[in-house]
Amino acid sequence: MYILITVLIFIVCILLVLIVLVQNSKGGGLASNFQSSGQVMGVRKTTDFLEKGTWVLAAALLFLSVIGSGFIPREEAGIDQSRVQEQIETAVDPTQVPTFPTTPPAATEETPASEDEGGDN
Repeated sequence: MYILITVLIFIVCILLVLIVLVQNSKGGGLASNFQSSGQVMGVRKTTDFLEKGTWVLAAALLFLSVIGSGFIPREEAGIDQSRVQEQIETAVDPTQVPTFPTTPPAATEETPASEDEGGDN
């Protein structure tokens, strides 16, 4: 159902864009092409039709958006959220100061440093 509503929203958006582009801000637009008085839809009727169509499509877009928010699949959102939460919990903080051992390691009888001191110079 969510996919159907989303497709309807896209169709309404495309129609709304087209009907707004047909209109002219000065009252011309599509109505300026029908200037003869013998037309079935005269100049005034075309302007009224485009204006009413704009309002109907805007209302349909609002209605479909509100209805579509109720059909958002919630089950899949929880799975993605847990993955994100897991990454947040396992992330390494780059500002964290590294911890170094506070006690020196136990000394052994043979250390590599003592062999290098008596080297062949």
